[in-house]
Amino acid sequence: MGEALFRLESVDRVYRRGTEELHVLQGLDFQVDKGEFVALMGPSGSGKSTILNIAGGLDRPDLGRVTFEGQDLGDLSEGDLAGWRARNVGFIFQAYNLIPVLTARHNVELPLLLTPLGRRRRREQAELALEVVGIGHRSGHYPKQMSGGEEQRVSIARAIATDPKLLLADEPTGDLDAENAAAILDLLCRLNEENGQTIVMVTHDPNAADRAHRVMHLEKGVLVTEATT
Repeated sequence: MGEALFRLESVDRVYRRGTEELHVLQGLDFQVDKGEFVALMGPSGSGKSTILNIAGGLDRPDLGRVTFEGQDLGDLSEGDLAGWRARNVGFIFQAYNLIPVLTARHNVELPLLLTPLGRRRRREQAELALEVVGIGHRSGHYPKQMSGGEEQRVSIARAIATDPKLLLADEPTGDLDAENAAAILDLLCRLNEENGQTIVMVTHDPNAADRAHRVMHLEKGVLVTEATT
């Protein structure tokens, strides 16, 4: 194994609805090394997105330990965790989550508002991120003026704008046709191979999973199989 970027150790996550308990993760051990591209597969409700949320500091486990470069995230307050997340993690979602009244550049600039960068530097960094994902020429366009594939490229540019150490992608090709899905997967592979970006991707698509270095299959919150591609 290489140098670990983050680890989930004996992690449980339980959601409660009244007296009912739903055990989403059960004693999960999961490590991702720096520079890896890992795919998570499994049926709906198996815990894939919960792993992303815990790894990205959006959620906390009920039991177990989460470490990032050796730092125990359980030791951080909510405010410190938000700052850690802004510095270290980029999120890519199936639904893009772009703000319709903002241009591509202004959407990409949003996470940079949490950094000490000045206005000019934020603009430069946002434009660079758009160039990296191949959509610099659409910087001044609004989401409604773009195709689904272009919108997803903007969301990826937003995710990488702060140069995070970890990219978490939740069904990033789920709303795209085959051609655009392949282009987005090509982009993620390029970010991984050329930029050394560590990526964890949730997907139902075996073709998408084949792009990863390692595929993990979950069933009811338990890792059932793991394979290297």
